[in-house]
Amino acid sequence: MFRSRAARRALIGALVLALASTTAACSRPSKEPIRIALADAQSGRLSALGAWELKGAKLAIDEWNENGGINGRKIQLDVFDEQGDPAVATKVARTIVSEKYIAMLGTAESAVTIAMAPILRQAKIPNITSGQSPGLVAVASPFLFLNGPTSTAYDETLAQFVLERKRITRIALITNDGSYGKGEKDAFTEAVVGHNVMPLASQVVTADQKDFSAALTSIRQTNPDALFIGAEEIQSGLIAKQARELGIHATFIGGAALVTPVFLATAGAKNAENSIVSSAYLSNDLNDATRKFADAYRAAYKEEPELHGAKAYDGAQILLTALKNSDVATGAELAEAIRDTTYNGLLGSFAFDETGVGMFTTSIGVITQGKVTPVAA
Repeated sequence: MFRSRAARRALIGALVLALASTTAACSRPSKEPIRIALADAQSGRLSALGAWELKGAKLAIDEWNENGGINGRKIQLDVFDEQGDPAVATKVARTIVSEKYIAMLGTAESAVTIAMAPILRQAKIPNITSGQSPGLVAVASPFLFLNGPTSTAYDETLAQFVLERKRITRIALITNDGSYGKGEKDAFTEAVVGHNVMPLASQVVTADQKDFSAALTSIRQTNPDALFIGAEEIQSGLIAKQARELGIHATFIGGAALVTPVFLATAGAKNAENSIVSSAYLSNDLNDATRKFADAYRAAYKEEPELHGAKAYDGAQILLTALKNSDVATGAELAEAIRDTTYNGLLGSFAFDETGVGMFTTSIGVITQGKVTPVAA
């Protein structure tokens, strides 16, 4: 049956309108939120790390959302509690994959991040971690990025200062057998041996140990002038406290854990006095950017920010900048956008290499009257 010319024109017009409507809908920018996962210990012995990381990341995301988000889209941050447990973390990673998150922030624990990395890599989900173990680099995932230096940078800077500036060569070590502790032990030992100094003693404790009397008694017999502590915040504080109780008068030296308020509270200000620390973030009063960050953090959370919150803030800013620059890319394209992002953050200047590390220096501070005082270079 033949349609009339008028009917054909009407049909063609309807098709053109439908096509135009479909094209407009396809070209219209999405208004769906950009979904980012944050995985960290929100419970358990490492929950302080997770709390700091969440606050820093959320502060950055709230700032972006207040300014319109990215291309008019709000950023949605969903929090997953991996409990500081690699077994739990692998389940969390699979959930993040199945729920199609665009990227993951966290974790603050190297061993947990390492456990999650293969799952996130297979799904091509970029991950910006606050871990610092060299083991993260050894994973060799093009989707894994660090929001600060590795233990190697922390401990090379520390060793150089202690050996060359302070002229201390009688050094003992106490570290734990977790991923962070192993990284600290290896990095600091390599650094001092590179200066032709052999540690007097090197004791390794378990990651959940609380009584260190046997290891510290052995160290006391060597009469060190400095004791390197390579463990998480609470454990480092307990080691410092028990060392003083056993009559060890050595200067405590260490990396990121010794900068935190948890270490100071656990060790006690008197016991921590004159400790030498290596950190990428020593003070909230370093410059205008750190002061602005600290003011916003205090206003939001009614507490002082510290290293981990600053690292997470920088990591979130880097991710959001990469998302904006790539027009909200996903997968390998987003990973490349992160790698191409240069960023002047709270910790310093970031420029990522092929290993996923974007920062390679730290600074030295000394704990004085319960506060970390930066040391002039």
